[in-house]
Amino acid sequence: MTTPTTTGPPPRDLRDFYENPAVPVASGTPRSLRQARMLARALSGPATAGPQTILDIGCGDGTAAATAAPLLPGHRVIGVDWSQDALRRARTRIPYAVRGELTGGGLPFASGSADAVLFSEVVEHLVDPDAALDEIRRILRPGGHLMLSTPNLAAWYNRGLLLAGVQPVFSEVSLRGIHGRPGTEVVGHLRLYTARALKEFVAASGFTVERLEGAPFHGVPRPLRPLDRLACARPQLASILLLHARRT
Repeated sequence: MTTPTTTGPPPRDLRDFYENPAVPVASGTPRSLRQARMLARALSGPATAGPQTILDIGCGDGTAAATAAPLLPGHRVIGVDWSQDALRRARTRIPYAVRGELTGGGLPFASGSADAVLFSEVVEHLVDPDAALDEIRRILRPGGHLMLSTPNLAAWYNRGLLLAGVQPVFSEVSLRGIHGRPGTEVVGHLRLYTARALKEFVAASGFTVERLEGAPFHGVPRPLRPLDRLACARPQLASILLLHARRT
């Protein structure tokens, strides 16, 4: 989803961009299901006792949280976003959705109060991802789970596009239009990661990386989707990176 973060109040044009109902606020179901299964496995271990509090930070329209909820029975899933438009839509899908920002005053949760955080398709939108992970680390209990997903700069087709002099998919040079790459939607991506960069970034932020998996991208043309699914076997080539880390 889409929740930009800044070290102060977001620029007015950036806030307006994400409050625009035309801006996509949901990702594909295959990614959400894979991420939810990863979290369900993580919470099924012997160290997990009783209901867990799971925050979906940057929940958007609540689709990812609603997809994950049936795989997490007995646990409480709370959606968090700063976009009022997204929250209105999220509340039609999930029982709990609250407004919160990752910087400035921080999220409306006490330190160590969350057992797990879903951070789906958010980090690529952030002005200050370091501050965002600092805040997530604050609200997670020691040993708590971070389930982060983000587009892969080094996806199999991006490697070929870049060699051909074409702007990689997922990258954007403007908030007003698409320039130099395939696609039709402007979604506000500010940062992109390779598998190696993502693991190093998360580890440097005070987390232990447990697992990295790949997921397909719903925007891949239909004839190429079988190849995209095959690429998931090697996360370094997959369209979407799914990372599981634990707070140290």
